[in-house]
Amino acid sequence: MSDDQVVTGPGTQTRRALLTGAGAVGAAVVLAACGGDDSGDGSAPTSGGPAVPSTGDAGGGDRENAQSLVRTTDVPVGGGVVLAAQGVVITQPTAGQFKGFDPICTHQNCPVSNVDGGTINCTCHGSKFSIEDGSVKTGPATKPLPVKEVKVTGDQISLA
Repeated sequence: MSDDQVVTGPGTQTRRALLTGAGAVGAAVVLAACGGDDSGDGSAPTSGGPAVPSTGDAGGGDRENAQSLVRTTDVPVGGGVVLAAQGVVITQPTAGQFKGFDPICTHQNCPVSNVDGGTINCTCHGSKFSIEDGSVKTGPATKPLPVKEVKVTGDQISLA
């Protein structure tokens, strides 16, 4: 018998059985977390926080404030900001000119990490994209970042 072949007796756990059990416990936790708390009070559930009262407003209301991503003063001229949670990179190539781009690198779908030196940078493999039009400045990416239309209202920038 080789060292790799170990006889296990009754009550001895194999690594495979232990990992299978751990996976089952993890799945049970995820499924339990998906359960709802139907409070019936007209509240809309949120992800991880308390229930938010529903206004019953299906798309109306003050949409300008709801969609605001960033203030114009927070986007440096000749630079930009990566808003990963909102799914956009906002740049300001020249004073007062704001551009929006998808924050996912076209090389291997890594999120871009920063805007510096006039380029939107992906640190996964070193691709760099123009802050003016999203075109590739340095590979390995070969396709530009997709444009996301943005609009400026006062000092607020939002998706168009």
